[in-house]
Amino acid sequence: MEWWRCLFVGMVMLMAAGSGEAQLSPTFYQWTCPNVESMVREAVQKKLSQTFATVPATLRLFFHDCFIEGCDASIMIASPRHDAEKDAPDNLSLAGDGFDTVIKAKEAVEEQCPGVVSCADILAIAARDVVVLSGGPSFTVELGRRDGRISEAGRVSGKLPGPDFNLELLAWIFGKNNLTLFDMIALSGAHTLGFSHCSRFAKRLYSFTPSSPVDPSLDPKYARQLMLACPENVDPNIAVGMDPFTPNTFDNIYFKNLVNGRGLFTSDEVLFTQLLSRPAVYNFAVNQESFFTAFASAMVRLGRVGVKIGDEGEIRRDCTAFN
Repeated sequence: MEWWRCLFVGMVMLMAAGSGEAQLSPTFYQWTCPNVESMVREAVQKKLSQTFATVPATLRLFFHDCFIEGCDASIMIASPRHDAEKDAPDNLSLAGDGFDTVIKAKEAVEEQCPGVVSCADILAIAARDVVVLSGGPSFTVELGRRDGRISEAGRVSGKLPGPDFNLELLAWIFGKNNLTLFDMIALSGAHTLGFSHCSRFAKRLYSFTPSSPVDPSLDPKYARQLMLACPENVDPNIAVGMDPFTPNTFDNIYFKNLVNGRGLFTSDEVLFTQLLSRPAVYNFAVNQESFFTAFASAMVRLGRVGVKIGDEGEIRRDCTAFN
């Protein structure tokens, strides 16, 4: 191998060794808190027994956290001035059950392993557990993240995908986080769970374009169902299931819905209407195992986004406050 190739490979290896991704390990707590995953699982199961909202709320919380400042639990910070990350307009719809799940799990872990496990790692474990407990795939969670020291509402805008994004915008915002188009399609499958407020998709029903008030990519029967559930000027607290058929089960019905024009958001249905992403949607719609495999891999990669290690962060005693 030419000397310059050797130098290039060596530089890449050094860069990787210095990155957070290279430092994460499934066995990070094997000596300091070996039972951390079982403790988090128990807390998640207890919370789930109280409300199913635990599942979509925790999963969405993990996604929002990672896309803003990296997977560092900065989303958890509560500010008395209401100017933290969670207070940004894009995060106001995050359900309290997700925050409560992480707080309860942290309390349980602190009793056994005080000052050892980060809130960021607890959120990552809990996100995996809610997927498994709702019927989805299991996967190994890499650990070793530190909690971030920055949480500002003003730093959120433009970092999260919107419900009206086209494929190009979706690919761009996921690409900024080292996630591929295929990862994005797989992670979108999380919309097989949970609910959305009517305001997030009302434009598709009543004012899509001047000549076509209803989005023509919507199945007409599905559009009528949505109109019944979400009439114009509906109570802003009203919400509908992202998946009208199995909203409490992690499965591949979301992709079957896209094939049939039943994607709730524009950013959902565009995955099928665009030729570049359509083959993956078809594949996941007919092969649930393929979707599960892709989702598990994408979740691992999502968990590597912007992680802090060593003195780049801290181990919070309380997930809602900096030390």
